Amino acid sequence: MRPFGRALLVFGGAAIVLLAWWSTIRPSNARHWQPDVAELPRAEVDGDRLTIHNVRDFDYRTETEFTEHWETRTYDLSKLAGLDLFMSYWGSPSIAHTIMSWDFADGQHLAISIETRKEKGEEYSTLAGFFKQYEIYYVVADERDVIRLRTNLRKEQVYLYLLRTPIPRARRMLLDYVRSINALAGQAAFYNALTDNCTTTIRTHVQHIGVAMPLDWRLLANGHADEMLYENGVIATDRPFAEVRQASLVNARAEAADQDPQFSRRLREGLMRPSATSATGSGGKSK
Repeated sequence: MRPFGRALLVFGGAAIVLLAWWSTIRPSNARHWQPDVAELPRAEVDGDRLTIHNVRDFDYRTETEFTEHWETRTYDLSKLAGLDLFMSYWGSPSIAHTIMSWDFADGQHLAISIETRKEKGEEYSTLAGFFKQYEIYYVVADERDVIRLRTNLRKEQVYLYLLRTPIPRARRMLLDYVRSINALAGQAAFYNALTDNCTTTIRTHVQHIGVAMPLDWRLLANGHADEMLYENGVIATDRPFAEVRQASLVNARAEAADQDPQFSRRLREGLMRPSATSATGSGGKSK
């Protein structure tokens, strides 16, 4: 378009209209949600007593056929025994879905998976995930639900890493998750495939509790995040990384356990939480 000034004016006007429309798009908790994300979790903390409403514990027959169970569960924070990380792969080895899980000495495990909250009939699109298409959702679940769904039904490759994390830090991390869960129950927020996804949001929680977590390309290509954790001594480093990773693959154990109430315990058979005094960095040097 000529002259240039007119073209610039038209372009600027179009950009203003687009930005004005974009600003009107608001997240909402009032949509026709798919059943697996229909209920919003919320939590109450009273001293060491953590009560969470709408913990998901579905009984899956197939990936899309299930009996719904939304439960209220109570956890004793004084019995917190550790923090674990699941990494689930369904395609590219460079991309994984990450799930945090808190381990309690009484045998309970609380898994929290940061996902998109999809409406009925809606499918996930990576491209749409950048553009206010989905609300963000914290799946608060029993591991027999959220992990078994991936290992036994979707046939994803799932790895479990027991983290070298001080218990006070694991507790602060859980309580920071709880704050976000309650905030989302009051006001929805958008998922963003770059800045607010299953892994970058974990980094945000880590920073909220005052722990430094420098930017690393493996936070985006998060299928390599376990390698990053190995280099920083957060997971076991007593063997070469390839051996640690292979030992962490839990599919066979998950398929054998299936609907066993001891599903979480059986996933961890043969795995040991690394000692806080045995951390090593890249190259095997003590830290």
